[in-house]
Amino acid sequence: MYLSKVFIDFKKPKNIYQIHQDLWKLFPNQNKQARSFLFRVEQQAGVGATILLQSELAPSPIKEPISLLGVREYPLSLVKNQRLRFLLAANPVKKIKDQIERKNQKGDVKSNRVPLISEEDQQHWLERKLEAWAQLDSLVIRPCQPLYFFKRDEGHSKGHGGKIVPVAFEGVLTIREPNLSIEQIKQGIGPAKAFGCGLLSVARA
Repeated sequence: MYLSKVFIDFKKPKNIYQIHQDLWKLFPNQNKQARSFLFRVEQQAGVGATILLQSELAPSPIKEPISLLGVREYPLSLVKNQRLRFLLAANPVKKIKDQIERKNQKGDVKSNRVPLISEEDQQHWLERKLEAWAQLDSLVIRPCQPLYFFKRDEGHSKGHGGKIVPVAFEGVLTIREPNLSIEQIKQGIGPAKAFGCGLLSVARA
Protein backbone atom coordinates (compact mmCIF):
# COMPACT_ATOMS: atom_id res chain seq x y z
CA MET A 1 0.00 0.00 0.00
CA TYR A 2 1.02 3.60 -0.58
CA LEU A 3 0.21 6.77 1.35
CA SER A 4 0.59 10.01 -0.56
CA LYS A 5 0.13 13.67 0.16
CA VAL A 6 -1.36 15.45 -2.84
CA PHE A 7 -2.07 19.08 -3.60
CA ILE A 8 -4.61 20.03 -6.27
CA ASP A 9 -4.26 23.60 -7.51
CA PHE A 10 -7.70 25.01 -8.29
CA LYS A 11 -7.69 26.78 -11.65
CA LYS A 12 -11.45 26.96 -11.20
CA PRO A 13 -13.81 26.01 -8.33
CA LYS A 14 -14.17 22.26 -7.88
CA ASN A 15 -16.72 20.10 -6.15
CA ILE A 16 -15.70 16.97 -4.27
CA TYR A 17 -16.50 14.65 -7.18
CA GLN A 18 -14.26 16.67 -9.50
CA ILE A 19 -11.44 16.16 -6.98
CA HIS A 20 -12.07 12.41 -7.20
CA GLN A 21 -11.86 12.61 -11.01
CA ASP A 22 -8.62 14.59 -10.80
CA LEU A 23 -7.05 11.92 -8.61
CA TRP A 24 -7.70 9.30 -11.30
CA LYS A 25 -5.08 11.10 -13.40
CA LEU A 26 -2.41 9.81 -10.99
CA PHE A 27 -3.21 6.25 -12.16
CA PRO A 28 -3.21 6.49 -15.96
CA ASN A 29 -3.09 2.74 -16.59
CA GLN A 30 -5.89 1.75 -14.22
CA ASN A 31 -9.37 0.81 -15.35
CA LYS A 32 -11.87 3.23 -13.81
CA GLN A 33 -14.13 0.31 -12.96
CA ALA A 34 -11.44 -1.05 -10.63
CA ARG A 35 -10.62 1.94 -8.42
CA SER A 36 -8.00 0.99 -5.84
CA PHE A 37 -7.57 4.26 -3.99
CA LEU A 38 -9.25 6.12 -1.16
CA PHE A 39 -8.79 9.75 -0.21
CA ARG A 40 -9.61 12.34 2.39
CA VAL A 41 -9.44 16.11 1.98
CA GLU A 42 -7.24 17.33 4.82
CA GLN A 43 -7.41 21.03 4.03
CA GLN A 44 -9.24 23.07 1.43
CA ALA A 45 -8.93 26.76 0.64
CA GLY A 46 -9.72 28.96 -2.32
CA VAL A 47 -6.47 28.14 -4.10
CA GLY A 48 -6.60 24.37 -3.78
CA ALA A 49 -6.90 21.27 -1.61
CA THR A 50 -4.39 19.14 0.31
CA ILE A 51 -5.37 15.48 0.20
CA LEU A 52 -4.31 12.25 1.91
CA LEU A 53 -4.38 9.45 -0.67
CA GLN A 54 -4.20 5.71 0.05
CA SER A 55 -3.64 3.46 -2.95
CA GLU A 56 -2.66 -0.08 -3.83
CA LEU A 57 -0.60 1.23 -6.77
CA ALA A 58 2.05 3.92 -6.63
CA PRO A 59 0.71 7.20 -8.07
CA SER A 60 2.46 8.60 -11.15
CA PRO A 61 3.63 12.22 -11.08
CA ILE A 62 1.88 14.44 -13.62
CA LYS A 63 1.92 18.07 -14.60
CA GLU A 64 -0.11 20.71 -12.81
CA PRO A 65 -2.68 21.15 -11.37
CA ILE A 66 -1.89 18.02 -9.31
CA SER A 67 1.31 17.87 -7.27
CA LEU A 68 2.63 14.88 -5.34
CA LEU A 69 4.06 16.34 -2.13
CA GLY A 70 5.22 12.96 -0.80
CA VAL A 71 4.76 9.23 -1.39
CA ARG A 72 5.70 6.39 0.92
CA GLU A 73 5.10 2.68 0.75
CA TYR A 74 3.96 0.98 3.93
CA PRO A 75 3.24 -2.65 4.74
CA LEU A 76 -0.17 -3.52 6.15
CA SER A 77 0.86 -5.89 8.91
CA LEU A 78 -1.47 -6.36 11.88
CA VAL A 79 -1.67 -8.89 14.72
CA LYS A 80 -4.48 -10.08 16.94
CA ASN A 81 -5.17 -7.92 20.03
CA GLN A 82 -3.12 -5.04 18.62
CA ARG A 83 -4.44 -1.65 19.74
CA LEU A 84 -4.52 1.16 17.20
CA ARG A 85 -5.47 4.80 17.17
CA PHE A 86 -7.71 5.57 14.22
CA LEU A 87 -9.26 8.42 12.27
CA LEU A 88 -12.13 7.94 9.85
CA ALA A 89 -14.19 10.48 7.91
CA ALA A 90 -17.30 8.53 6.95
CA ASN A 91 -20.85 8.89 5.72
CA PRO A 92 -23.05 7.06 8.26
CA VAL A 93 -26.44 6.43 6.67
CA LYS A 94 -29.40 4.11 6.78
CA LYS A 95 -31.61 2.88 3.96
CA ILE A 96 -35.30 3.68 3.82
CA LYS A 97 -37.56 1.96 1.29
CA ASP A 98 -39.25 4.13 -1.29
CA GLN A 99 -42.64 5.12 0.14
CA ILE A 100 -44.52 4.52 -3.09
CA GLU A 101 -42.51 1.32 -3.71
CA ARG A 102 -41.00 2.29 -7.02
CA LYS A 103 -38.73 -0.48 -8.34
CA ASN A 104 -35.27 -0.47 -9.85
CA GLN A 105 -34.15 -2.23 -13.01
CA LYS A 106 -33.73 -5.50 -11.09
CA GLY A 107 -37.34 -5.39 -9.92
CA ASP A 108 -36.44 -4.64 -6.30
CA VAL A 109 -38.12 -1.85 -4.36
CA LYS A 110 -35.88 1.22 -4.42
CA SER A 111 -34.36 2.53 -1.21
CA ASN A 112 -33.01 5.94 -0.27
CA ARG A 113 -30.03 6.64 1.93
CA VAL A 114 -30.60 9.14 4.72
CA PRO A 115 -27.91 10.42 7.12
CA LEU A 116 -27.81 9.31 10.74
CA ILE A 117 -28.02 12.42 12.89
CA SER A 118 -27.66 11.40 16.55
CA GLU A 119 -24.26 10.45 17.97
CA GLU A 120 -25.78 7.28 19.41
CA ASP A 121 -26.93 6.12 15.96
CA GLN A 122 -23.59 7.12 14.44
CA GLN A 123 -21.68 5.11 17.04
CA HIS A 124 -23.89 2.06 16.52
CA TRP A 125 -23.30 2.36 12.77
CA LEU A 126 -19.52 2.32 13.30
CA GLU A 127 -19.72 -0.59 15.74
CA ARG A 128 -21.61 -2.63 13.14
CA LYS A 129 -18.93 -1.86 10.55
CA LEU A 130 -16.18 -2.99 12.94
CA GLU A 131 -17.81 -5.94 14.68
CA ALA A 132 -16.45 -8.67 12.37
CA TRP A 133 -12.82 -7.69 12.80
CA ALA A 134 -12.21 -5.17 15.61
CA GLN A 135 -13.45 -3.95 18.96
CA LEU A 136 -14.11 -0.28 19.59
CA ASP A 137 -12.34 0.81 22.81
CA SER A 138 -12.86 4.58 22.77
CA LEU A 139 -14.52 7.05 20.43
CA VAL A 140 -14.91 10.77 19.83
CA ILE A 141 -17.36 11.92 17.14
CA ARG A 142 -17.00 15.29 15.46
CA PRO A 143 -19.19 16.83 12.74
CA CYS A 144 -17.54 17.81 9.45
CA GLN A 145 -18.39 20.46 6.91
CA PRO A 146 -20.98 19.27 4.35
CA LEU A 147 -19.61 18.14 0.99
CA TYR A 148 -21.42 19.44 -2.08
CA PHE A 149 -21.03 17.66 -5.38
CA PHE A 150 -22.16 17.60 -8.98
CA LYS A 151 -21.80 14.37 -10.92
CA ARG A 152 -22.37 14.24 -14.65
CA ASP A 153 -24.40 11.21 -15.72
CA GLU A 154 -22.40 8.84 -17.91
CA GLY A 155 -23.24 9.23 -21.57
CA HIS A 156 -25.35 12.35 -20.96
CA SER A 157 -24.72 16.07 -20.95
CA LYS A 158 -26.81 16.51 -17.82
CA GLY A 159 -26.02 15.37 -14.30
CA HIS A 160 -27.18 15.59 -10.73
CA GLY A 161 -25.94 17.25 -7.58
CA GLY A 162 -26.30 16.68 -3.90
CA LYS A 163 -24.88 17.06 -0.44
CA ILE A 164 -23.09 14.60 1.87
CA VAL A 165 -22.80 15.20 5.60
CA PRO A 166 -19.70 13.31 6.76
CA VAL A 167 -18.70 12.59 10.35
CA ALA A 168 -15.18 12.27 11.79
CA PHE A 169 -14.68 9.26 14.04
CA GLU A 170 -11.54 9.25 16.17
CA GLY A 171 -10.49 6.84 18.90
CA VAL A 172 -8.84 3.52 19.72
CA LEU A 173 -9.71 0.02 18.51
CA THR A 174 -8.38 -3.49 19.14
CA ILE A 175 -7.76 -5.84 16.23
CA ARG A 176 -9.61 -9.18 16.50
CA GLU A 177 -9.20 -10.59 12.97
CA PRO A 178 -5.99 -9.28 11.35
CA ASN A 179 -6.69 -10.52 7.81
CA LEU A 180 -10.21 -9.08 7.77
CA SER A 181 -8.83 -5.84 9.20
CA ILE A 182 -6.32 -5.49 6.37
CA GLU A 183 -8.98 -6.09 3.74
CA GLN A 184 -11.29 -3.55 5.37
CA ILE A 185 -8.57 -0.90 5.48
CA LYS A 186 -7.93 -1.50 1.77
CA GLN A 187 -11.62 -1.32 0.85
CA GLY A 188 -12.60 1.55 3.12
CA ILE A 189 -15.64 1.88 5.38
CA GLY A 190 -19.12 2.93 4.40
CA PRO A 191 -20.53 4.63 1.27
CA ALA A 192 -19.49 7.80 -0.60
CA LYS A 193 -15.88 6.76 -1.21
CA ALA A 194 -15.88 8.75 -4.46
CA PHE A 195 -16.65 11.80 -2.34
CA GLY A 196 -13.73 11.58 0.08
CA CYS A 197 -15.26 9.24 2.69
CA GLY A 198 -14.19 5.84 3.97
CA LEU A 199 -10.41 6.14 4.41
CA LEU A 200 -9.45 4.59 7.75
CA SER A 201 -6.11 5.91 9.04
CA VAL A 202 -4.47 3.83 11.81
CA ALA A 203 -1.38 4.19 14.00
CA ARG A 204 0.00 2.46 17.07
CA ALA A 205 -1.87 3.36 20.25
